[in-house]
Amino acid sequence: MVPTGTTPALRATPPNLGDYLALDTSILLVYSLLMSNTTATEKPVKQMTLREFDALFPNELAAKDYLVARRWPKGAVRCPRCGSEKVYALKSRPYHWVCKNHDTTYRFSLYVGTIFENTNYPLLTWFKVLYLMLSSKKGMSALQIHRMIGTGSYETAWYLCQRLRAGLADPEFMQLMGIVEVDETYIGGKDKNRHWAKKSHITGGSAKMAVIGAIARKGNVVCQVIERADTATLEAFIRRVVNGDVELLATDDHGGYRKLRKAGYKHEAVAHMNHQYVSGKAHTNTIESFWSLIKRGVMGQFHNVSKKYLALYLNEFVFRFNNRNTQDIFGVAVAGC
Repeated sequence: MVPTGTTPALRATPPNLGDYLALDTSILLVYSLLMSNTTATEKPVKQMTLREFDALFPNELAAKDYLVARRWPKGAVRCPRCGSEKVYALKSRPYHWVCKNHDTTYRFSLYVGTIFENTNYPLLTWFKVLYLMLSSKKGMSALQIHRMIGTGSYETAWYLCQRLRAGLADPEFMQLMGIVEVDETYIGGKDKNRHWAKKSHITGGSAKMAVIGAIARKGNVVCQVIERADTATLEAFIRRVVNGDVELLATDDHGGYRKLRKAGYKHEAVAHMNHQYVSGKAHTNTIESFWSLIKRGVMGQFHNVSKKYLALYLNEFVFRFNNRNTQDIFGVAVAGC
């Protein structure tokens, strides 16, 4: 406890200090230097606030203009079928164009080729849902979005969220380089905690959903739902997402990683079974922090995620994490939809 009457600077003491600040002066000095260095080196990324969102999209037309600018950033509208720039705007129908570079005249709208195609809901509603999903570090449930913006029904909000999660997948994935950590985890509640009618009566971790992931330190992450965490599955995932010239491939002591050195990777493992968590540069703390983020989101926000749709939820978490330093994360998401 800090005695009353101390200055605000002395109140911000690090944990586990004693009651007498005079005896902890040297510790406080080091702590202050560390905090000042952290503040100086880390530049927080400013993302769009709710007030800025309302100012940017005052009506439906503003949302459509924004989508046009993001979908065709060079200014020229292209045909979604042939990619031709020789298209003509329909004066009778705004945000509709005609391409004559086909056997028959092809008409298309702003939404063709996007996740908004064939939608009956205003684009502004889609944008609001996307903004709420990206603004929350651990995601936002469809039920909460339904309460906030009034989508008519929970099923509607859930549908919008799922379509947006599908649009957040990265089609231009590049293999990870540098120091890469690979780890597997299991998502889902314990069978003993389920209602009797929903128990699977399967012991061990097999009742949960297996996920494999790889992350480049201070870089991007990629993960995938898998059926089994066996050697063939793990090695196939690593060959697909990790570059062969990686500086270091760090894993735990799972038996499925034992052949990575023979495969040509500079592989090092930490023996978690022996309570070893760091060995030189080798550790899996970064990927495990990402797993913690997902599990906190599932437990605190969504409460329950089925295996059928788990991959879509992973898209959402991966996109937010990989764009954590992107100031215009909303614009990037709209351009990819």
